[in-house]
Amino acid sequence: MDARVGVLALQGNVSEHIDAFLLALERMGHGPSSEVFEVRRPADLTECGALAIPGGESTTISRLIDKNNLYEPIRHFNGGIFATCAGMVLMATRVDDIRVHPLGLMDMTVDRNAFGRQKESFEADIVIDGLDGGAFHAFFIRAPLVTTVEKSIRVLARIDRGIIAIEQGNNMAFSFHPELGGDTRLHERFLKNLGF
Repeated sequence: MDARVGVLALQGNVSEHIDAFLLALERMGHGPSSEVFEVRRPADLTECGALAIPGGESTTISRLIDKNNLYEPIRHFNGGIFATCAGMVLMATRVDDIRVHPLGLMDMTVDRNAFGRQKESFEADIVIDGLDGGAFHAFFIRAPLVTTVEKSIRVLARIDRGIIAIEQGNNMAFSFHPELGGDTRLHERFLKNLGF
């Protein structure tokens, strides 16, 4: 089945996500008929079977989602969503910052800047539930943290400070940046879960 993956291209790590999904599709054996492209307006969403919401600045992305009339189309999107860092913040039902208008697509509460400022960024090898091939080398950059989840959430990974990777239905969200570093196992798992 051909994959059509959209990357929300309002702000943040857009090109990195496009490159990571293209590499994942190549490693999965998909040919040129599968596509990864930028999403900027509601009409673009109708072309997608999957959507990535990249890291960036969550208050800015939230404002631009509203400005570009994408809030309700994303909330009613039928494909899976792959959300990283700021994207995880936007997927939450509850966020600790009133400037963020969360999409409410995953039953969780998120602490938006749980790890502090840019200088507190770090890397870590983490074990992700159900991911073959050993630990995943994760990049945390001004990362959020999941502080509470409902029973419908599957926790995929946590560190001492809290939950950093979750799955709910066809959606996945991460505190870290899996699009960096060349390891596409999480992208591949997401796409396989959608039947691509």
